[in-house]
Amino acid sequence: MPLIHVSMAEGRTPAQKRALLQGITRATEEALGVPLASIRVWITEFPPDQFIAGGEIMADRPTGQERRPAP
Repeated sequence: MPLIHVSMAEGRTPAQKRALLQGITRATEEALGVPLASIRVWITEFPPDQFIAGGEIMADRPTGQERRPAP
């Protein structure tokens, strides 16, 4: 039984979270060939002021900005 835990900052809409959960479930079913009924996926959200990446607090970033590593 695959158990998949997604941690992410608060702020996504219910529709976005639903799409993510469904997409992960379908991808897991396809990749592992396990029955859909055996897949568990859940989201844990955290406030953006409780996460830091590259020395920058997520809440301090301009809205909609995602940092990506340089190629």
